[in-house]
Amino acid sequence: MTPVSSHSPHGQAPLRTVQVLGGGNAGSSAHVRSLATGLVARGVRVTVCAPVEADHAYDFTGAGAEHVHVPRSSDPASVAALRQACTHADLVHAHGLHASFRAVLALSGRHTPLVVTWHDRAYAEGARAHFLRLLERRVVKTAAVVLGTTSTLVDRARRTGARDARLAAVALPGPREAFEPEDPDRLRPKVRAELGATGRPLLMAVGSLDRHRGYDTLLDAARAWRRLDPVPLVAIAGEGPLRAELQQRIEDERLPVRLIGRRDDATELLAAADLALLPSGGESRSVLAQEALHARVPLVAAACGAVPELVGDAAELVPAGDAEALADAVVRLLDDPERQELLRDKGLRQAATWPTEDETVAQVLSVYDELTQPRPLI
Repeated sequence: MTPVSSHSPHGQAPLRTVQVLGGGNAGSSAHVRSLATGLVARGVRVTVCAPVEADHAYDFTGAGAEHVHVPRSSDPASVAALRQACTHADLVHAHGLHASFRAVLALSGRHTPLVVTWHDRAYAEGARAHFLRLLERRVVKTAAVVLGTTSTLVDRARRTGARDARLAAVALPGPREAFEPEDPDRLRPKVRAELGATGRPLLMAVGSLDRHRGYDTLLDAARAWRRLDPVPLVAIAGEGPLRAELQQRIEDERLPVRLIGRRDDATELLAAADLALLPSGGESRSVLAQEALHARVPLVAAACGAVPELVGDAAELVPAGDAEALADAVVRLLDDPERQELLRDKGLRQAATWPTEDETVAQVLSVYDELTQPRPLI
C-alpha cells in the first residue's frame, strides 16, 4: 500500500507543494511528472508552475496536479504569476537553475521553505558564465535544502555556499523492460530501415546539439569508421544550435553520420542500435546511459562528469575529448560479441542498483516533512 504523507492523517490538512519548472530540460520535466504522480498518490496537493507547452508534453494535470502557466522568463510578470501561485504553499520545490532563481524572486520576503534540485550543470562561456555563477550563489544561499542528482553537483552546491546539500539521485521515469537480443521485433525494427542501417551496424547517440555534448569528438571518431566493412552508421537524435555546423562537416567530410532531429521514440531507437554512444557526459545522470543499460545495449561513453559513477564497469569508458580512443573502443567492441554480451549483463545489474521512482518520491517527501513538520519542544 502506498504510504500517505504524515500531513494527511487524523484530519490534518494535506501538504501543499508547488513544483517550479523551466520546461526546457526533458530529464527534469519527466522527473517532475513522476514526482507529481507519486506525491498526489500520497495525499499531497501539487501545483506545477511551468510553461503551458510543458504541461502539453508531460500532462501534469493528468498526474493529478494543478498546472499554472508560468513562462520561462524571469521578467516581472512571470515572477508575479509564480508568487501568486505560491501564496498558500507549505513548501516550494524548484528544478534547475533558472526555475530556482525565479522561485527565489517570487518568495522574497516570505518564510516558505525552498527546496532546489540541480539536475545538471548550467553551461555558458565568458560573461554569461560569471552571471550564472552569481545566480547559483544566490539560489543555494536562499534554499533550505539543495538536492543534487550526482555527487559532483552536491559538491558544487556546497562550494557555492549551500547550507544543506544532499545527494538525491533521480529515477529514470516510466516502466522499464529489458529487450532480449533474440527479439527481432525489438532490436531490428523498421527504424533500422528508416535510418539506412540495414546490413550495417547502427551506432546511436541522443542529446541536444550543443557544444558541451562532444559531437565534434564523435564526428572526428567517425572518420576512422569509414574504413570498416560494412561501414557503421551513426545516428544522432536531437536538435540544437550546432545543427548547421555539424551537418556541414558531415557533408564536407562524407562522414557516415545522420542527424535525425528531435525524436520522441528514444527507447525504440536504442533498442534498434548495436551500440550507444555518449561522447560527453557532462554532470547529469545521463538519460541515454540509463536507457542504454536498461535496454541491454552496450555503451561507449566519455569518462567525465557523473558517467563513471552512474555506469560503474558496465560500459566502455574512454577519455573525454579523445576521438582516437572513442574510435578504437567502438571498433574493438563491434568485433567482440562476447564483450558485448558481458556489458549487456553488467548493464542490467548496474541498473538494478539505481533508485526506483517510488524510492525517489519517498526521499523527497522525507525532506518535505523535515522542513514543514512542527518540531516538539524540548
